[in-house]
Amino acid sequence: MLDWTIVANNADLVPGSDRAFNSYSPPSLNNSALVVFRARTSGGQAQGEPITGVFSRDMAALSPVGSVVRRNDLVPQPNNTGATFNEFPSFARIDARSGMVATRGQSQPVWEVTDPNTGDPITRVGTAGIYATPNGGALVTGMSGVGAVPGFAQFQVPPDAVGAAGVKFDQFPGAPSAFDQQLVAFKGNYTDPQGNGQTGVFYRDTLGTGGAVTIAHSGQPLPNGGGVFGSTAPPSAANGQIVFTGLDNEDAPSAGGIYHARVGQPGLTTLVSFGQTVPGVSNPSGTTLNQIGEALSFDGRRVAFWGAWGTETRMVTLTCPSEGQASVIQACIDQSGGTGQVTREVPVHQGIFQVDVATGALTLVAETGGEFEDFLFWTFSGRPSGVGGGDGGEEFEEPRWRSSPFIAANGQNTVFKASEGASNPFGLYLDRGAALAPVTILDSTMLGDLLDPSASGLPITALALERDGFRNGRLAIAASMANEEESWAGVYLTQIAVPEPGSVALLAGGLLLLGAARRPRRAA
Repeated sequence: MLDWTIVANNADLVPGSDRAFNSYSPPSLNNSALVVFRARTSGGQAQGEPITGVFSRDMAALSPVGSVVRRNDLVPQPNNTGATFNEFPSFARIDARSGMVATRGQSQPVWEVTDPNTGDPITRVGTAGIYATPNGGALVTGMSGVGAVPGFAQFQVPPDAVGAAGVKFDQFPGAPSAFDQQLVAFKGNYTDPQGNGQTGVFYRDTLGTGGAVTIAHSGQPLPNGGGVFGSTAPPSAANGQIVFTGLDNEDAPSAGGIYHARVGQPGLTTLVSFGQTVPGVSNPSGTTLNQIGEALSFDGRRVAFWGAWGTETRMVTLTCPSEGQASVIQACIDQSGGTGQVTREVPVHQGIFQVDVATGALTLVAETGGEFEDFLFWTFSGRPSGVGGGDGGEEFEEPRWRSSPFIAANGQNTVFKASEGASNPFGLYLDRGAALAPVTILDSTMLGDLLDPSASGLPITALALERDGFRNGRLAIAASMANEEESWAGVYLTQIAVPEPGSVALLAGGLLLLGAARRPRRAA
């Protein structure tokens, strides 16, 4: 049975305050057990706005929870307006080999442009940015939306991606990836001089004076043919390497794949292609990949990802959230026609895969059709127009339903989230890459006692995992537990030993003992 350690839970106060955490994003951790996570407190009329921020805790030293950056903190330079942070839209990530944290941040406009003749204000820009702690040090601006302002060429879109100098980034969707002590890889959206929205994948040295370096951009030919990049996904990076999913068309892709780049070297290598045969499957409607997920977990050697094949689909019903930002909830209800529910098609044939960067070998880790029904989980997220203020001109992604798999790789080992169906709608599972079936770590039939004494007797109601949450044999997750009367939540850490080849079966048997703590399964 796995032993879990509390990183932070609802009993912990936000550093320097008298208010306790009550909500957590999936955590990331480095090889030395430094855990980083986004969290918030409750809010309301009596309490004022919630305390929101990015926090960390060194679990090797069991030091107290510390703050990386919080709402209302001053934004690092460039900042001539005294702008402060107001939002951290994505989960925070950490470099595997250092204490460098990277996070996306939204703020008040950071720069006021003035008329050089009169000194009068002309405009205020820069509400979107990427912020990092290179080498585990002070927070710096890794990228900012001020690239069109003279004197800030380091923050502009690289001219080779847009065909002109002085173009700013509009937004940095998703979570930037911290790697190699001071580098950050990210997705950037921008508008070309003709007024067309474009996108690309880039990296930058957060301690250098140089600008971003282009990895791929809209209109660039796909290395494996079939068209040009029409969309790119937020990248993952490690050991001087960057991987990302790129497609010809985000809404109806017919070409693309997963691509690999090396820092300082030109060109892209194709790791996985649309139309590539899925190993070991049989299906009359097709056995080649026709969907590839955006979320990639990368340890510098192996990439774990989600994919689908075949033409069969099934319908899922999605219900609008009841908790969270009121404007987002209302947008969901409005989009549903007032019912609060919508339906979506999902592929029947889905898999969790690993591809080896060194050998090109593609491995099917787990698939639907047996124990598992689905690897996709849905959230309604985004920022409604007119919400949040700011006059920097940056674009925001409108709220909509988004599906995503949840995967974390550590060598040949993969942890993933899956649904077994109505009787067990979510769980975390471990595959050891040794011809053994995946084993259950935690799922919705279990009680919170397994994670936290304060959750004794409470059913597990949510489990969250992200792509940098499984490193050096340690697994970090976020979890919620609740019944009709009370609730609890926190961030938790466990050690999953890397076995000798002859002991893999023993480990699998030990993990299966977790079943003793299951609640009786609900009827299907």
